[in-house]
Amino acid sequence: MLKIAIDAMGGDFGPEPIIDGLIAALRINTAFSAIAVGKKDELLKLIPNEYLKRIEIHDCDDVISMQDHATDALKRKDSSIYQAIELVKTGLADAVVSAGHSGASMSLATLRIGRIKGVTRPAIATLMPTSENQNTLVLDVGANVDCDEKNLFEFAVMGQIYAQDVLKLDEPIIGLLSNGEEESKGNEVTRAAHELLTNSQIKNFAGNVEGSDIFKGTVDVVVCDGFIGNILLKTAEGVADTIGQILKKNLKRSLISIAGAVLMRKVFKSLKVRVDYAEYGGAPLLGVKAPVIIAHGKSNPKAIKNAINQAISAASSRLEQDIEDKLAKYRNF
Repeated sequence: MLKIAIDAMGGDFGPEPIIDGLIAALRINTAFSAIAVGKKDELLKLIPNEYLKRIEIHDCDDVISMQDHATDALKRKDSSIYQAIELVKTGLADAVVSAGHSGASMSLATLRIGRIKGVTRPAIATLMPTSENQNTLVLDVGANVDCDEKNLFEFAVMGQIYAQDVLKLDEPIIGLLSNGEEESKGNEVTRAAHELLTNSQIKNFAGNVEGSDIFKGTVDVVVCDGFIGNILLKTAEGVADTIGQILKKNLKRSLISIAGAVLMRKVFKSLKVRVDYAEYGGAPLLGVKAPVIIAHGKSNPKAIKNAINQAISAASSRLEQDIEDKLAKYRNF
């Protein structure tokens, strides 16, 4: 049975939504147990007695706050995120989920769990909704501000393997994010990455794609550096929120608009589901030796439940071994 370590103290709203999400995941999936890492006295109050057989509590008092520096987590060994990562490092857990300080999670996972052989830098991946009934996997969205062509090549390999092993896509297509589809477009790094991906003859490389292609579903995996990817992610979140606010304001302006809203409620509900981050749970940190899922700090129970499901799917696959094997194949490029 898989065992998932949960940083129970890391979210913006304390342990309650995290434990509620954990219980929701346990309720629908009997194939795993959990280790909730945090203040034992607080956690025991939130866990119903019938779930204590499947939830082990790993007691620790310290919590890394969002105001702390990521490097602080390396010294504070009694913090919930340090202890959760350490459970995976020592083999007591198969994967970790945290809604806490993302920088601390990345730093600890990279240094304590370690990188997969052949990976220069781990990357954070996230799913973007498309106009079709599918999603686009985008990486990196924040782990690496400055990248070279080798990093982008590794991201392409890791993203393609994740799409195959965890998302269960057949022969996922890779696109390189640029300011035009032509090979000559992009900055020095993206042009060099395009050449590297082309020369390696990596399967299903579609070449350059533009930002709009992400939401059209033109390709399955889009590769970029973490600086551009993080701006893309925050912009997309902002646009989705703004569209929602515009719709709400305009739908209240007349009785006809209100009546139309009632008739369209199923459509609006479907739209909300497609753009709601809680539906995707969290962002996997690809390139480390065990699954690490970084959830949003404001995650509600639904988001935590789905982040745990992501961790289970990744831990049940050959993700890390397949990434290592594929990178070894391309080592000479």
